[in-house]
Amino acid sequence: MTATAAQLPPAAAAPAERRSARLVTEVLAPPHLVVLVLIVIGVHSTGSLGGAGWGLLAGVFCGGLPIAYVVAGVRRGRWSDKHLKIREQRWTPLFVTLASVLAGTGLLLALDAPREVVALVAAMIAGLLLTMAVTVWWKVSVHTAVASGIAVVVTVAYGWWAALLFLGVAAVGWSRVSLRDHTTAQVVAGAVLGGTAAAAVFAGLR
Repeated sequence: MTATAAQLPPAAAAPAERRSARLVTEVLAPPHLVVLVLIVIGVHSTGSLGGAGWGLLAGVFCGGLPIAYVVAGVRRGRWSDKHLKIREQRWTPLFVTLASVLAGTGLLLALDAPREVVALVAAMIAGLLLTMAVTVWWKVSVHTAVASGIAVVVTVAYGWWAALLFLGVAAVGWSRVSLRDHTTAQVVAGAVLGGTAAAAVFAGLR
């Protein structure tokens, strides 16, 4: 008879947990979530699928170009991995990301993009600046900061039912701690930081 998961020895269960944590970390990585929420808010801002184009345009600058830069750096051996586990390696990618997002903001304003899309990008800038400030002395979780910010943004735009997305934030936090890339305090701090920036900036500007 096949052994149940509960009957498996700890040594056999650990790899399965690690695979699950890695899957959550990769699927719900910040660049993926950033592009997805920009599309969702783009559609909401126009009331039609045409708004997805605005989201994709913003996503190029807020998610696409930054992750492309990081991946290129990993391949050249400049960074340890695309999630930038080593705090000291985060500075250049963070500044490049900020420059890319600011350039995207300028383009969106010049093209008269929907207000909600611009408000969301502004919230991302605020969250990024807070993350950079904390990075001076601590390695806060960017994964949970982005996930929490997105949960807040979608809840503000679509209503309280979207608060169920915070279950995803919890899953992301669990994955980062399980992989030992962050402590519990770092993932909680990231969630608070990202959620606060989104609530203050997106809700205020939309």
